Amino acid sequence: MSEIVFFDLETTVPKKPGQKFHVLEFGAIVVCPRKLVELESYCTLIRPHDLSVVATKSGRSDGITRDAVAKAPLFDEVADKIFSILDGKIWAGHNIQRFDCVRIKEAFGEINRAAPVPAGIIDSLGVLTEKFGKRAGNMKMATLADYFGLGQQKHRSLEDVRMNLEVLKHCATVLFLESSLPPNALNGQWHGTPSVTTRSKTLLQSSLQLPDSLNDKPSEIRGKSICREETSRKSPPSSTSSAPHLRAVPYARQTTLGKMTARVKDVICNGKTRPLNNFLKHSQSLIR
Repeated sequence: MSEIVFFDLETTVPKKPGQKFHVLEFGAIVVCPRKLVELESYCTLIRPHDLSVVATKSGRSDGITRDAVAKAPLFDEVADKIFSILDGKIWAGHNIQRFDCVRIKEAFGEINRAAPVPAGIIDSLGVLTEKFGKRAGNMKMATLADYFGLGQQKHRSLEDVRMNLEVLKHCATVLFLESSLPPNALNGQWHGTPSVTTRSKTLLQSSLQLPDSLNDKPSEIRGKSICREETSRKSPPSSTSSAPHLRAVPYARQTTLGKMTARVKDVICNGKTRPLNNFLKHSQSLIR
């Protein structure tokens, strides 16, 4: 796989229609694509043929001024080095497709030389807008750096390149972690992972816990108690029961049927010690 070169240009800003951009600084870092380890770096100021296009003062504290580039090399003096760093590698940078790539081609065209050709282009502006979204704001490098607490953008080539690489690392880490989370985890809803205890699962488990008074009962009694809870939802709750999950037994009032049942039960119990004919005779009188 080709090496990746992150690069950035600092240029003049045209103030009138028809004026062109002049390259004032070039900075690049060559990294290993598998580990993102820095393999090589290069940075140089560049003096335009016409120094008057460079402002004497800069609006930024560490901006490029006319005095800063007065003794810098011309572009054609560093073109070979820039070409060797860029040609055949994967170009990476923030908004490089619309700006930096165009400026490089223009600069080489002005000295009548063929421009370097990339093996591919990674524009972090497009990649982050698509993958990371605009959660950080307007997606400018300064805004992204502030979002991750990386400090202020210097607007100097090599510093901006290093910042661009750090921003990408931070965004990639966030996206990797988000992809590892359960669905809807960021909305406070955890689903689909057996190792995660949901609120509904906790409520279900608590509703199936047996009362303390039933913990020492046989298993068949415990099973009946649970079934009673599930099949007696319309039964009124018992005010004297110590088990909050158990309902009162239906037909608790002593109706005529209830009294008759109790009497038959008493007769059957007493019939065990009486002659059978007395038991039958007494039973017939009850039925009448």
